[in-house]
Amino acid sequence: MAIKNGEWIKVQYTGTFEDGTIFDSTERNGDPLKFQVGAGQLIKGFDDAVLGMKIGEEKNITLQPKDAYGEYQDKMTQKFPKSQFPKDHEPQPGMMIMIGGPDGMVTHATIIEVAEQEVTVDLNHPLAGKVLNFKIKIIETGCEPDPHSCGCGCGHDH
Repeated sequence: MAIKNGEWIKVQYTGTFEDGTIFDSTERNGDPLKFQVGAGQLIKGFDDAVLGMKIGEEKNITLQPKDAYGEYQDKMTQKFPKSQFPKDHEPQPGMMIMIGGPDGMVTHATIIEVAEQEVTVDLNHPLAGKVLNFKIKIIETGCEPDPHSCGCGCGHDH
């Protein structure tokens, strides 16, 4: 049966950059990914790609930035006074940090430059502006997870 919006599925995937470098993989991490199709839990291109697939089916997709993490935006870099950073953790270029916004939302950011008085931070997602390739395999469909257990909770053997 073809996968449709609202359905819970389990997939294995490997994500690579254009040069073939792996940036994420369920095989490397050990567990398949379980999510509800169309619920906005994943990037749009990945979510859309599984529609119509069936259990056991494999698919290779290429996502342009607009269907993944968006285009890289230069205006998403900001300078912060160095005094706002903890004294016991000296900021370093390449360091990932979390920044709390006025609405309580937490954003991940990357330090790109450290000067004497200020730190320049990039608020773009680390994969923004990148073309992403995914190899996707559907492992399981049709079961909504039981919030009180690690299994899918449907009572069937899979």
